[in-house]
Amino acid sequence: MKAMLLKKIGLIEGKEDPLEFAEVPKPEPKAGEIRVRVAACGVCHTELDEIEGRTPPPQLPVIPGHEVVGRVDKLGAGTTRFKVGERVGIGWIHSSSGAADENIDPGFTATGRDVNGGYAEFMTVGADYAAPIPGVFEDAEAAPLLCAGAVGYRSLKLANLADGQRLGFTGFGGSAHLVLQLARHLYPNSSFYVFARDRAARDFALELGAVWAGDTHERAPEALHAIIDTTPAWKPVVEAMANLRPGGRLVINAIRKEERDKDYLQSLSYERHLWLEKEIKSVANVTHLDISEFLALAAEIPIRPEVETYPLEEANRALIELKHAPVRGAKVLVM
Repeated sequence: MKAMLLKKIGLIEGKEDPLEFAEVPKPEPKAGEIRVRVAACGVCHTELDEIEGRTPPPQLPVIPGHEVVGRVDKLGAGTTRFKVGERVGIGWIHSSSGAADENIDPGFTATGRDVNGGYAEFMTVGADYAAPIPGVFEDAEAAPLLCAGAVGYRSLKLANLADGQRLGFTGFGGSAHLVLQLARHLYPNSSFYVFARDRAARDFALELGAVWAGDTHERAPEALHAIIDTTPAWKPVVEAMANLRPGGRLVINAIRKEERDKDYLQSLSYERHLWLEKEIKSVANVTHLDISEFLALAAEIPIRPEVETYPLEEANRALIELKHAPVRGAKVLVM
């Protein structure tokens, strides 16, 4: 089968190709597993974290990708949850304890990092960690829902927002543009504010219902009850804290932060950013229950992801653009 392989760790600074296009053996499902013929796979910032070593794979080479949509192609022994031909999605957790806190269980394995993922024509996963995809979504639309959307859903739960309260977003890419649509549905009397350095992203946020959009360093017209940070950077964290009301909460939904602007933390002021019982809460992955709950909600609304598609062999171009260029919506590989 065709696949994109990560063979070495290193920073993506220019136009170099971090992944190698290759022919590799088709995987066989073990007992309790399914094999999926991949139709689409989202391109996530976490792939950049893997490639650049912030959350490195334990062994190389590995096939990245953890926003996977496809159809069941083969069943492993004893597998009864799905039938051949059913459409399923696979997210970040490839296997874990199955408990409510499986996302922080030290034994969990990550799709596309600890085991081969969806930048390929086929992949395998335990049947319990695949989710049915609602028919309202096309394959490419469904892919970003499995991580960008689901981690945003978990972030929204952790924000503890009440209807009528004010919610902000830092960054407005693959995750935030989905969660804003969800938040408008769940909290119809709330107002939403977006902080993004790119003008086009701010305009996109206003199109989707934000009442205000400004640059990362700007102050919202009102202090906010909660802010969800969807960026890989440190500046938005510091600036977000200054936009919170007393007792407000910042929820950081990125798995890792890049080093490039870490010195911005030196501008952190206790009085302006942290005082008055403000909180910071991090998100660690998503559970398989988060994915199932979010997919049902996304279909009910329905959420409409904005996607830009690339053929599998152009995964490097998608990754480089994700790191260096403004992003509208989500990037998705199609097979």
